[in-house]
Order: sequence, then structure tokens, then C-alpha cells
Amino acid sequence: MVTNELVSSVLALAQRAGDAIMTIYHRGDATVTEKDDRSPLTEADLASHRVIVAGLDDLPSSGGPRIPVLSEEARAMAYDVRRTWQRFWLVDPLDGTKEFIKRNGEFTVNIALVENGAPVLGVVHAPALGHTYFATAAGGAFRRDGDTVRRISVAARAPTIEIVASRSHGSPETDEFLKRFGADHAIHLVAIGSSLKLCLVAEGVAHLYPRFGPTMEWDTAAAQCIVEAAGGRVTDLEAHPLIYNKENLVNPHFVVAVPEVEWRTYL
Repeated sequence: MVTNELVSSVLALAQRAGDAIMTIYHRGDATVTEKDDRSPLTEADLASHRVIVAGLDDLPSSGGPRIPVLSEEARAMAYDVRRTWQRFWLVDPLDGTKEFIKRNGEFTVNIALVENGAPVLGVVHAPALGHTYFATAAGGAFRRDGDTVRRISVAARAPTIEIVASRSHGSPETDEFLKRFGADHAIHLVAIGSSLKLCLVAEGVAHLYPRFGPTMEWDTAAAQCIVEAAGGRVTDLEAHPLIYNKENLVNPHFVVAVPEVEWRTYL
């Protein structure tokens, strides 16, 4: 059961992880290395990871077993170990590492609680921008700015379709989709980094986010919970919701959309 106390604890933990990131961000000389897949890794990724894993381990267990954690920055977890997990934390300690390196502020801390393959609690904290999105599957979606918290929901369709795209991970498939979609609709394109793209759909700023490039489960789980709680959908190209704890943790290509926008015709 996802309680208000649990949500508050995860919000506070995301804030602490964001503070650890910002300490390094403000210092301006973060050490950057490369992972095996050539993607960047900074000391801020690792600092946030340590804060989150320790914080999740300290959460009250209500008498039950500790909930396992799957983090981007942890040692790879064999599927034989995690295949039996019905409930686990899925974490991206610093989503948008390229944006962190570029120093444009468009990076987030992503923490999701996944139950039976679906995210039921999601927190996306943008420490440089000073706001946090959060949701539970049964309790709605919200944005917090300082002490102000407001409920968010997806937008109705408008004459101009606001489309959000990746700032650092475009693809020819995305360009072709936008060309076809734009031939029939007035569109306005906004580029932004990290899971903020999904959150812009959740809060009604954008209507559509097509992603035809590689992502991992920890990139999307927290924000998917927020989008769905706000009335939107995050689905693969067959319109099935993304599922989590697959043997292969790579997501399929997906589209984030409000219900009134038909996009499958343009694939």
C-alpha cells in the first residue's frame, strides 16, 4: 500500500539526492567518465545514487521484507535474481547526465515504486529548476514548487499540438514521424532534456512526446506514473503501456500522449 507517509519520505529523499547533485553542479568541475556503453557518468550520478539507496534502505518496512532497489548506477542485477520481484524501487539517480554536463539545468532525480510490472508511485525532482513532480496510481498527480503544491492534469487537444522532443537524443525515425504528423496538424516543437519531457505532458504544457530511440526502464517509470495519474498515456507503438522488470531492461519505442491526440496513423 502506498501511504502519504511513504510519498512524503520519498519526496524528502529525492530532495536530499538533488542537494547532493547541486553541490557538485555549483562547484563546476565534476569528474566525468564513460560507462561501457559510452554514455557519460559523473560523480554527481554516484553521489545521488548513494543517497537514494541508503535512504530507501532506511524506510520503515511495516514488518515486511525490505523492498529491493534497481538503480542505473548499481551493479547489474541478474534477471534470475529479480524475476520474482513483485515490488521494487526503480531509480535513476541523475536522469539527463548530458544536460548536467551542459549545465542547462534540465536534469532530474527519478524514483519509482513498481508493483507487478507497473509504477504505482513516482517522484521526478528537478533540483536546478526548483520543482518536483509526484504521483501515486490512485491519488492523482502533483507539482511542488517550494511550499506550494498543485494538482496537475493533461491538456485537452488544442488547434496547435504542442510536441516535446529530446534535446540530446533525436533520431531519424522521430524526424520522419514529425514530418508526417505535421503535414496534417499545426504543431509547435519544444526541446528539453531528461524525464521532464514526460512531465510537460502530465502538467498540460505539451500534448505529445514521441520517443523512437533507446531508453531504459529507470528513465521512464517515475514519470510514467505521473503521466498516467494526470490522465495521459505512456505506451509502446502498439498502444500497450510500458511494463517494468523485463529480462531486457531496454524500453521499446514509445509515445506519451493525451487521450484526444491520435498518433498511430502517422507511424
